[in-house]
Amino acid sequence: MSVKIRLQRHGKKGKPFYWVVAADARATRDGKFLEKIGTYNPNTNPATVDLNVDSAVKWLFNGAQPTDTAKTVLSTQGALLKHHLQGGVRKGALTQEQADAKFTAWLEEKANKVNAKKEGLTSSKAAEKAKRLAAEKVVSEKRAAAIAEAKAAPVEAPASEEANEETEA
Repeated sequence: MSVKIRLQRHGKKGKPFYWVVAADARATRDGKFLEKIGTYNPNTNPATVDLNVDSAVKWLFNGAQPTDTAKTVLSTQGALLKHHLQGGVRKGALTQEQADAKFTAWLEEKANKVNAKKEGLTSSKAAEKAKRLAAEKVVSEKRAAAIAEAKAAPVEAPASEEANEETEA
């Protein structure tokens, strides 16, 4: 039996939500699976991924083949890196402590990048909101000035202007 690590779609129309699962390659997309490894939500910015890295590495060592999208998800979460480092440990190129140190360093770097992106998004949203507020204030001030000008101008009756024009002719 060949095993695939793939995404299983859940959620409603237009709002997909995926489970990352290890499933038999012959099973249907949303059908029976062997183990749920994590979740993937592309609706958030940045996308939210909750993945059990150790379980994913276990399945990779057992020969499970990830699909293209699942491979991207595993890569962004570090499961493929951990699989690679564990292969080095098995071959004797690294010790377990060195592999763990490299993996934790990579995780910290990745977390810093994600936090920087989140902060950039929040600051851009705040700047856009401030820009819209300033534009709205300018429009409000113009309206208030036009209303004040209209109230201050003397009001003449249009009928009296027409009567003056007829007598002059």
